[in-house]
Amino acid sequence: MAQVLGFIGGLAFFLYGITLMGRGLSELAGGRFSSLLARMCRTPLRGMIFGALLTAAIQSSSATTVMVVGFVNGEMMTLSHAVGVIIGANLGTTVTSWLLSLTGVSGDNLLLYLLSPEALSPILAALGTAMLLFSRREKLHRIGAAIAGFGILLSGMEGMSNAVAPLAGDPRFVRILTVFEHPLAGLLAGVLLTAIIQSSSASVGILQALCVTGSVTLGMAVPIVMGQNIGTCVTALLSSVGAGVNARRAAFLHLYFNVTGTALLLTLFYLLRLLGLRTDTVTDAAGVALIHTAFNVAATVLLLPCSSLLLRLVVRTVPDREEEKRGADRAA
Repeated sequence: MAQVLGFIGGLAFFLYGITLMGRGLSELAGGRFSSLLARMCRTPLRGMIFGALLTAAIQSSSATTVMVVGFVNGEMMTLSHAVGVIIGANLGTTVTSWLLSLTGVSGDNLLLYLLSPEALSPILAALGTAMLLFSRREKLHRIGAAIAGFGILLSGMEGMSNAVAPLAGDPRFVRILTVFEHPLAGLLAGVLLTAIIQSSSASVGILQALCVTGSVTLGMAVPIVMGQNIGTCVTALLSSVGAGVNARRAAFLHLYFNVTGTALLLTLFYLLRLLGLRTDTVTDAAGVALIHTAFNVAATVLLLPCSSLLLRLVVRTVPDREEEKRGADRAA
């Protein structure tokens, strides 16, 4: 029971920290990035670079995608300009997983100790809180919120890791985890977890925390991470409800990109396993970050050149209102 409460408490700190950090960074850069986003995404490649930078800055691919849906709905951006930004958002969100891999930093060296969450989280939380309490400048308030959020996030990550660490020797826990070696089970777990907490960064962080048990293998981590990329599409789909045709197309574009990338790369992964790739090797937080990055980079390389095909697919999926009306008239 103490482990469950410890994990829930750590998760609460983690989610609050990631929300506070994202809000601070978004408010700090939001206005300027929003105007640039609408003006600078003239080609899919430029849009991808800008989308990656924006997401890395505000630490939320969901926020970037929702922003794009809003811009398309408000006719500030065309659907073709939105393609690259949505693809880039997936790349930018990988930064968070590398930051969270700091939980694996350890050693006797003073610098390594200062980089560990045990030392870094209270320092950052105290610094950010001091800026929030004592600074009169709005800009410093936002910076303080981002710093404090990162400190709280690391503290929550450490709390989750400490809570699950004793489960390493529990055979029942290990048996539960082995269920996720099945590709569909792992994929579904990643989708559901991310859809529920509305953040792929947070769900990747939870998986990284579980790695401390030494029971998370490559075969478990890969389908879960790929499912997490699909689950993050739920936020954009919800934001497009009741919006215009192109806004709904932008949301479906995000979904199709992640589903197609997952289908191709998960197939490739299991083909490699049939050819002898060992998937029973244990992975750690940095390994999960590497899997997350490799998936998103590979999906981008494969699908960015096919952005026009994705556009045609979403146009066929979400037809113009005139076509919808004609279809309804024919059905009547």
